[in-house]
Amino acid sequence: MTKSTVNAPAPAVNDVRDRILETASELFYRRGVRAVGVDLVVEKSGVAKTSLYRHFGTKDDLIAAFLKREDLDFWNTWDQVAEQHADDAGAELDAHFEWIGERVGRDNYRGCPQINTAAEFPEAGHPARKVAETHMREMRRRLKTIAGRLAVTAPDRLAGQLAVLINGAFVSMQVFEPGEATGLLRDAAHALIAAGRS
Repeated sequence: MTKSTVNAPAPAVNDVRDRILETASELFYRRGVRAVGVDLVVEKSGVAKTSLYRHFGTKDDLIAAFLKREDLDFWNTWDQVAEQHADDAGAELDAHFEWIGERVGRDNYRGCPQINTAAEFPEAGHPARKVAETHMREMRRRLKTIAGRLAVTAPDRLAGQLAVLINGAFVSMQVFEPGEATGLLRDAAHALIAAGRS
């Protein structure tokens, strides 16, 4: 063993965990969670299988961590946009459709991780499905808050319609022309808002 190897600091525990989660996240998103085994995650992340299981007790725990990571990224973006438009619900909604439309228009976009994973795990009690359902409920709650500020007669109904619209965009990326998603989302939302005010 060389002197530099002997004196090299051991990788930090969080570095190993982060590397495993980063690798798994990329593989799960690109290939689907059921198609990716822990052996592939171990191989691609360059860690021992015992390290994976030390940080994530089961593959299901790793899948749930992947979804929580994606969830955090999504809501951080949402919150940044919301802060910029705190006084104008219509502008906030349009701004959300701007970044969501950009997201679904990416060449490497494979759909919403929560929707994709929920489709792979029909069991209601599965940890990954619980994270996905929590994400969907949170989206509806946030949309209802925006809808309430838009002075529509039925904010909860509009929130449900907007959630269907957004989730539809997440699973329709293959049919959008380049740059089309944002405009379609906005136009449909404006029609729903107008109908909700009449």
